[in-house]
Amino acid sequence: MTSKLSRLAAAALMMAALAVLARAAAAHSFPGEQHPSAGQKLSAPPSEIQIKFDAPIEKLFAKLQVIGVDGKDYVIGEPLISDDGIELSSKLATLKPGEYTVKWAVVCIDTHHTQGSYSFTVTGGGA
Repeated sequence: MTSKLSRLAAAALMMAALAVLARAAAAHSFPGEQHPSAGQKLSAPPSEIQIKFDAPIEKLFAKLQVIGVDGKDYVIGEPLISDDGIELSSKLATLKPGEYTVKWAVVCIDTHHTQGSYSFTVTGGGA
């Protein structure tokens, strides 16, 4: 009887540990929508960059850059976070035709850090 109870307790403990690990793995914030989006070719330069995440992010640790082939960051000021913590955005200086790399880094409200990058191309407009 004691052996059976021990096995049941061990199984319950293992199930609880798996549930905690599954919850922690799902807690990272990743982009769901991007404007402009990865690989997009734009005939006119965007005036703003927006990234919507699948979980809220911390304002204090959010970073956003839009880097041109000249190495310059075209983000104006500090990035903004929506009231619900889901959207990271920033105004952009006027972009010339060319390729731009968006670099982002965020911390989810449960302290998990994620980062990434993608590129888009401006084919016309600009200064």
